[in-house]
Amino acid sequence: MNRVWNAGPVVRPFLSLGRRRNILATDTGTNLPFTIENYPYADSYGRETVTFVRTFPGSRFDATMIYDPAQGEIVDYLGTHQHLAVPLALSVDDRGGLVIRSGRQRLLGPLALPLPASATGTAVVTEHYDDQAERFRIAVTVSNPWLGRVFGYWGSFTVSYVDLAQHGVPASVRPRREDARR
Repeated sequence: MNRVWNAGPVVRPFLSLGRRRNILATDTGTNLPFTIENYPYADSYGRETVTFVRTFPGSRFDATMIYDPAQGEIVDYLGTHQHLAVPLALSVDDRGGLVIRSGRQRLLGPLALPLPASATGTAVVTEHYDDQAERFRIAVTVSNPWLGRVFGYWGSFTVSYVDLAQHGVPASVRPRREDARR
């Protein structure tokens, strides 16, 4: 990543809390090595799922996406134990790239409560292929209604493909707990 940043002391407690379950990356800096692993599979509830595991030098951010046919939306479950569920809106930008905007987060588990916007962030992710550089470009910004921009990163990456029939989906990219709720 060319740059990974956060808003500093005001958000560090939230980042540290999220780091325990791979919900948020805590790294900051420039030119940080970065790996993203995406694997499609059927989860234990039979739902089509795609992992998005981002690994930075000092932290990791896990997400699994499913399609919710009842709501007609993609839901992103965050962290190793899927404590947060976030609906996603997908669109295409003028370059033909993907734009993802997060919706209102819900806390899962025994409480299963919608979280107030003031206690969460709204993410905007843009990703496109740069033909000239022969790399994918990504930019992520998370904003809070009271604090403004609180976290983000941007950079580029290349892709290698794995034969799932031969290698399967590594256990390391699957969540430790899955939630059936949407």
